[in-house]
Amino acid sequence: MRIGYFADGPWAHQAFEKIISDDSIEIVFMTVRYDKRDTYLLQKAEEHGIPVELSANINSQEFRERIERYHAELFVSMSFNQIFKREMIELPVYKTINCHAGKLPFYRGRNILNWALINDEKEFGITVHYVDEGIDTGDIILQETYPITDEDNYATLLERAYAGCADVLYRAIKLIQTGQAERIRQQDIDPVGIYCGARQEGDEIIDWNHTSREIFNFIRALCTPGPQAVSWIDGRPIYINRARMVPGSHVYKNTVGQVVGRTGDGFLVKTGDTMLEVLEYTYDGKVRIGDRLRSCRTVESSLPQAAERIQ
Repeated sequence: MRIGYFADGPWAHQAFEKIISDDSIEIVFMTVRYDKRDTYLLQKAEEHGIPVELSANINSQEFRERIERYHAELFVSMSFNQIFKREMIELPVYKTINCHAGKLPFYRGRNILNWALINDEKEFGITVHYVDEGIDTGDIILQETYPITDEDNYATLLERAYAGCADVLYRAIKLIQTGQAERIRQQDIDPVGIYCGARQEGDEIIDWNHTSREIFNFIRALCTPGPQAVSWIDGRPIYINRARMVPGSHVYKNTVGQVVGRTGDGFLVKTGDTMLEVLEYTYDGKVRIGDRLRSCRTVESSLPQAAERIQ
């Protein structure tokens, strides 16, 4: 099977290795992001003699005419950043497929692993689907789910998703190649589904009025390699990378965001209901009992540092 590979980033790296190892599949051309080109994929293309076709607009007539000469039978999108329009989608005989790290029709959109953790999900999905003119709405070819435990965070889910995407995408390509691929309409699973928007600068700020469980999920959803959850003490940012629930902690009223105690591993912060133990953090001052972690920027000088961490 001759495929055109539209790809970017770590999501696409393991998938590339899986696909290229199969002698019955040929990547006849590769297209990476035009604005931020993936050096790993470009190097792999050179090693394997795969032509690289770049375009700021993959739906342009000029680009379509360029790639028609490769006679690709299937287009494969793996973390690519441009939207395919109908003429591009239908150009190959087996159309165009996409791998999405979400359990469609739920968790369409962006930053799915972060949102799944924030929403306290007990599993996340990886779905390969046919591309249509909607956003992550095409018919499903293959879907797998993976458990989420309290020991998981953004980093562990990413690692599992990189490998999972490679596996599920490869298996879906083989189903198409062997004529065994079925189409499952997303509307038949759920007529509405869930859409998630991209997370932006400012979305990393902790609201200490939330419950301990909600803040625990929020912190682990933004841990490195994410921007980390942020709060402020005396106008200076504190970046929190890991926290844990306090077993047996009671619900009580007190000033939210206040440091109410120290532990052998960190310190305790009052939340909207109980307490949360902060374990890993970056702060340029000493955290003391009585300090108040605030949910808003209190000085302009903290803005550049926060923005730098988000990028």
